[in-house]
Amino acid sequence: MIGIIGGTGFYSLIEDAKRVKVHTPYGSPSAIPYVGEINGVDVAFIPRHGEGHTIPPHRVNYRANIWALHELGAERVIGIQAVGSLKDNYRPGDIVFPDQFIDFTKGVRDFTFYEGGRVAHISIPEPFCPEMRDIAIRTAEDLGIPHHPKGTYIVIEGPRFSTKAESAMFRTFADIIGMTLVPEVVLARELGMCYLSIAMITDYDVWKDKPVDTREVIETMKTNEENVRKLLTELLSRIPRERHCGCGDVLKDAFV
Repeated sequence: MIGIIGGTGFYSLIEDAKRVKVHTPYGSPSAIPYVGEINGVDVAFIPRHGEGHTIPPHRVNYRANIWALHELGAERVIGIQAVGSLKDNYRPGDIVFPDQFIDFTKGVRDFTFYEGGRVAHISIPEPFCPEMRDIAIRTAEDLGIPHHPKGTYIVIEGPRFSTKAESAMFRTFADIIGMTLVPEVVLARELGMCYLSIAMITDYDVWKDKPVDTREVIETMKTNEENVRKLLTELLSRIPRERHCGCGDVLKDAFV
């Protein structure tokens, strides 16, 4: 089972999709998960922002989403995110497979499963699954999809976009900017799950020539989604059943 968290439209890729309600200690996930197959691979899909995109980034129940996928048997999670570019050569329409992130959220989100009783300090110098990233990069190359094999993703609180001053600052230490990677990636690692980010560049943020336009973002996203659909369909069939990455061992030395 591979978990997928992304935009509402991606569930249409799932063959024989059925809805499976999952109860979690953290409330309801963004939507009832869709469970089925993509290219012969068992998947569980949750639209991050709910049905019809009604949940803003800072209100997504990230803990419930990750817990639900874990309860359904997923050992791996693929997170699909729309992002802005902070560099000229990271162009709208490109896909990025981030290798690092910087957390610039403000503590509004519930960002850990370990809030007391048991204290865990997980170590994530490499926050994304190296095995899944390598497979995803090779798949994008084989399909001829414009992509970047690495990049630093800075996560902001949202839901507003950056000011020009903020964008200029972020450009000095990151390549792309978005609102949904954290705490999703951290929570997955806390449960020993692999995590791959597929970041779709939709705009140049505000530093370039003009303010970010939501309509333009949506238009670019439609093009990106077609590429991600092709990528996902092929990528899923290439991921081996057994894991060889060590992502599941992170809790061995985490507890105080």
